[in-house]
Amino acid sequence: MATDYYAVLGVRRDAGQDEIKKAFRRLARELHPDVNPDPKTQERFKEINAAYEVLSDPQKRQVYDLGGDPLSPNGGAGAGFGAGAAGFGFSDIMDAFFGAASGQRGPRSRTRRGQDAMIRLEITLEEAAFGTTKELQVDTAVTCTTCSGEGAAPGTSAQTCDMCRGKGEVSQVTRSFLGQVMTSRPCPQCQGFGTVVPTPCPECAGDGRVRARRTLTVKIPAGVDNGTRIQLAGEGEVGPGGGPAGDLYVEIAETAHTVFQRRGDDLHCTVTIPMTAASLGTQVPLQTLDGVEEVDIRPGTQSGQSIPLHGRGITHLRGGGRGDLIVHVEVQTPTKLDAEQEELLRRLAVLRGEERPSGQFAPGQQGLFSRLKDAFNGR
Repeated sequence: MATDYYAVLGVRRDAGQDEIKKAFRRLARELHPDVNPDPKTQERFKEINAAYEVLSDPQKRQVYDLGGDPLSPNGGAGAGFGAGAAGFGFSDIMDAFFGAASGQRGPRSRTRRGQDAMIRLEITLEEAAFGTTKELQVDTAVTCTTCSGEGAAPGTSAQTCDMCRGKGEVSQVTRSFLGQVMTSRPCPQCQGFGTVVPTPCPECAGDGRVRARRTLTVKIPAGVDNGTRIQLAGEGEVGPGGGPAGDLYVEIAETAHTVFQRRGDDLHCTVTIPMTAASLGTQVPLQTLDGVEEVDIRPGTQSGQSIPLHGRGITHLRGGGRGDLIVHVEVQTPTKLDAEQEELLRRLAVLRGEERPSGQFAPGQQGLFSRLKDAFNGR
């Protein structure tokens, strides 16, 4: 044999395909004309491509090991690169520089995973606090029952593409300064699947899935909040060709409550009481999430004070316990008094020495920006 292809690639005669491909990629990176334009290097580059073409093909390698040269016009020794051969695969050169992921070999599968789906679910504050179970009506893609996801009409099946003969790609040979270059592209007749469906299913038009409405039961855990997403694995859309279904995400939308405002796992509300009740003290009934409870207003309660009811808020989503219910007190000053009421208040002011109060003045409340500014200035 005129050329020792094993020596050209620097591999043993019993080297496996992975070792041969690795050696070819390493040499191709070093010797490619775009990297090293020296004429001697170009000749060397042709040699490694010829060696790889032979050693990467089991049939050509067998001919070579028996003493022949499959690149020679007569199958003998001494044939140069591209002499009477189909040429090296261009995708192998691409693999050498960009890795094997630069292109997919072989036919594509008609079966693919379906897309994920998302649906919004409105629940009340009470349902968010304690959890609930809901039934959802979901419109998604499901497997076609007529063809069982195959895409072919009943009694028929997919057939091997006669253009690519099931490979999913077709090759084209062109000449370049390197010799004959082989390029591959998806088969235009089967779109790369390797098979064609001559008689598509009339129900799904060959897609293997149809739209349908399903009823799902979803358990809402206690403590969910606005924007919380619950994942239902495998309840999304079925993939093309009857492929596995994606996931369904249920996004929680909590409706506003008439009394309570939620802040994390705590609830807040405001109770307005008259001036006399704030002065003398009283008890105010409040409808909480757990039932009616008496809110104790102590004598002398000021407007803006907060009364906590511990453990009456939202259940913690992770971990035990619940948040608190914070009652904010607002004292209402009367704006209209009749003569008797006005006289009573005047007598009370005299008794308390408050006929002409001097008042207590203090700096006004600062906003966040002003407080930060003062802190930086050392005030």
